Amino acid sequence: MAETKYGKYFVKEPLTKGGPFPILVAYGGKDFGGANFSIRVHYQTEPYLMIKEPHKHDFDQFYVIMAGDLANVRDFGAVIELFLGEEGEKHIIDTTMCVHIPKGLIHGPLEFKKVDKPVILLDILAAPEYSTVPIS
Repeated sequence: MAETKYGKYFVKEPLTKGGPFPILVAYGGKDFGGANFSIRVHYQTEPYLMIKEPHKHDFDQFYVIMAGDLANVRDFGAVIELFLGEEGEKHIIDTTMCVHIPKGLIHGPLEFKKVDKPVILLDILAAPEYSTVPIS
């Protein structure tokens, strides 16, 4: 869409494969000229191990997790496990919520254990691209 003055600000069908469904992805660095922001939108309708191994990032990350029916976001029908920190502290997500993962915080696995109703996970990065930092 770059054939107009402001066409560079539009990315048509920014889809990629990741897990059982396509993921909507917009990376600031690649898609938006170096913007220090990226977003990935996941739509889950079945159990799925999204993050297998603990890892960390050199940027802040935010998960916005909500019911898949946007007209009824409180009608949450899933159970998700997320582990945080070096000790692997287990957290159960069973309602619409936001999670802040500060820069450097080890996190994972992330697993959709039970999915009775679709769930949307917005994975928001304070970085132009997705990358991980080795855990030492």
